[in-house]
Amino acid sequence: MTAASLRPWQVSVGGITALMLTVGIARFAYTPLLPLMHAQAGVGDALGGGLAAINYAGYMSGALIASLVEAPQWRYRLYLAGLLLGLLSTALMPLAPSVPLWALSRYLGGLAGAAGMLLGSGLVLGFLIRAGRRPELGVHFMGLGLGIVLSAIGAMSMDALRWDWAAHWWGFVAIGVALLALAWHWRPPLPPPLAPTAHTQGTAPSTTWMRLMLAAYFCAGWGFVIHATFTVAIVERQPLLQGQGPWAWLLVGVAATPAVFLWDRIARRFGDLEALIAAFALQTLSVVLPAMSDGLAAALTGALLYGATFIGLVSLTLALVGRRSPGNPGKAMARLTLSYGAAQVSAPALAGAMAQASGSYRGALWITAAVLVVGLVLVVALRRLEQQRP
Repeated sequence: MTAASLRPWQVSVGGITALMLTVGIARFAYTPLLPLMHAQAGVGDALGGGLAAINYAGYMSGALIASLVEAPQWRYRLYLAGLLLGLLSTALMPLAPSVPLWALSRYLGGLAGAAGMLLGSGLVLGFLIRAGRRPELGVHFMGLGLGIVLSAIGAMSMDALRWDWAAHWWGFVAIGVALLALAWHWRPPLPPPLAPTAHTQGTAPSTTWMRLMLAAYFCAGWGFVIHATFTVAIVERQPLLQGQGPWAWLLVGVAATPAVFLWDRIARRFGDLEALIAAFALQTLSVVLPAMSDGLAAALTGALLYGATFIGLVSLTLALVGRRSPGNPGKAMARLTLSYGAAQVSAPALAGAMAQASGSYRGALWITAAVLVVGLVLVVALRRLEQQRP
């Protein structure tokens, strides 16, 4: 079967598996394996946060490249390269307990994540449009939630076999090979060259509106990355909850998988900004609960709420800005992605350093809650700005 003869459902499945590889394995496998690397490979809190920051620096680099490359052929080639980098970055982790090697792995994993998230999404949705199908963002972004579920179940299965930290990574390499084969076989076909067209007419958002949205999305990125990096480590750090961390991470994925559909429905019924306000409020609660209590119920409820909200914040924001910038939605989305990525670089490094100094993630959680409250206030300001428009 050639790429040109693929059916829409096959391309959608290929895109989902690409996200599971480039984000679920290349990025998210690090989260459930971080406590094991703490115990066996000498990865302290500061180093753990620093490696996560390097991963997001790679993601930002990839987002910048994606925003600059317009030729469909080059976007396609970079997407395929990202699939290979997803597997390569995973295979570098267990080669040796080497900080430079780990840093290289995390950076390449970030590049892979950007390829899967930004380039892959555009290619899949472009193919569906050309095929006369309605673009299904919800279906495609299921790959994020399923990637988290896969990383959690994989880690728990290898824990049961009593594999060490390096063997865990090799196990994820084997899983990645299977994902790569499917994503490559059902990859979207090479898109046609760009045809010269008139610019889409529309009124771009005001400078004030865009600045508020950029700042709010920075706050969303901060809230995302703390949970994405340290959920398992936070649970495992509590004496009564040792061994329960992967379950919390599994809950994140289970909640995230259907969440994008639910947030789309909420936005259609109540409005985009109202849905964003609700998502910010619930994600703030997901951070406050484990900060206030060391109990398992608080940890698992926080993980469930986080999984249900982070993907909503991403999909709602990107869709809203894309609709408000019809002349060049890609450029507006790229600016937002870089704002989100800036938080992803700074937040884990700060949280890891604070945890190493204090022996607890509680301070980082309270700072994250405060940042999310700021994001909520910014979206409320956006809503007021909308109400003042003639």
